[in-house]
Amino acid sequence: MRTVGPEDMPSAARPGIGAGLLEAVRGRLAEAGAEPTPARVAMALRAEGRLLGDAEVLGVVSALRSEMIGSGPLEPLITAPDVTDVLVTAPDEVWVDRGAGLERTPVRFADEAAVRRLAQRLASVAGRRLDDARPWVDARLPDGTRLHAVLPPVAVAGTCLSLRVLRPRAFTLAELVAAGTVPPDGDRLLRAVLDARLSFLISGGTGSGKTTLLSSLLSLVGPSERLVLAEDSAELRPHHPHVVRLETRPANQEGAGRVTLRDLVRQALRMRPDRLVVGEVRGAEVTDLLAALNTGHEGGSGTVHANAPCDVPARLEALGSTAGLDRAALHSQLAAALSVVLHLVRDRSGRRRLAQVDVLERGRDGFVVTVPAAVWAPDGFQEAPGWARLTKLCERGRGAK
Repeated sequence: MRTVGPEDMPSAARPGIGAGLLEAVRGRLAEAGAEPTPARVAMALRAEGRLLGDAEVLGVVSALRSEMIGSGPLEPLITAPDVTDVLVTAPDEVWVDRGAGLERTPVRFADEAAVRRLAQRLASVAGRRLDDARPWVDARLPDGTRLHAVLPPVAVAGTCLSLRVLRPRAFTLAELVAAGTVPPDGDRLLRAVLDARLSFLISGGTGSGKTTLLSSLLSLVGPSERLVLAEDSAELRPHHPHVVRLETRPANQEGAGRVTLRDLVRQALRMRPDRLVVGEVRGAEVTDLLAALNTGHEGGSGTVHANAPCDVPARLEALGSTAGLDRAALHSQLAAALSVVLHLVRDRSGRRRLAQVDVLERGRDGFVVTVPAAVWAPDGFQEAPGWARLTKLCERGRGAK
């Protein structure tokens, strides 16, 4: 796999072309409203009293264009096939995640102002505002990349830029097995859950691969079924012939026009979904999702942030309280709506993997708890106390088809 080296850096970051000179040329071109062509850059350099060779002039042109096109100096990282996250914490601190933990790259920005300019330009491309009045942004770029940026003084040490790279296609389940994300004996179990039309949530921490696994599973749904996806940011990309994708929208500068995830879930129910999918359950929409799954919409799914499967009921309980749903009512709906929790983890090496499958059951106090059914420990697969119930649910679901 090709790694990023010094030759991939923007020319302004290489020795011999100072940030001050680059800024002066940029200013002259901005005043003239001119594109950074070699001829115009050479004229600006002469006006600054600097005579550079052809290679240096082309280097300045390349550096200026990198700020105007694509993701600038980050472009080689974003287009690398194995990179999932690109993180900038300082002009000389650019990190990537290739699926095995964070690693520092040799990519450099000329200065803090260059990082800020790139963040603001990307925000503009996404149709968002990023300035001193609104010093952060969370948006999706046209190619699907998730953008998050924070400006000083909120970001104390300087502009912070985070890019979550969305691949143009979903991984297949076979590819996830080959990568070690799904254990070799786990794909058959996941297919059984899908075939039985069991409603499930994928839980895990940030960056554990929840969206990746969900996209892969949705790609296995039969082509005659209609998928309706409701997402805060459109990241799910199942390979399926019949998909309707809905995405939230923030309020405009006048505070109007906001579309929430709860709005989308309600609209999705009117669109004849065979499978209703919520990209990430994170607020009051949990009540509408549970109500839908209790009224004939089987096979629904989504993701939720949780450190362990046993935390999922409490997490949903907390989210339901934001919509005014009391604890007893939520657990009553939860018991009838959801069947399975698939839990992903990132081990110490940074590798993402399916660690556990739990079933949901009512406890003696009437509240829902998760019971481990299948566990993949370091020493291999283990059947857990909920295995018999999971097997029965899958068989009952297949028999009802």
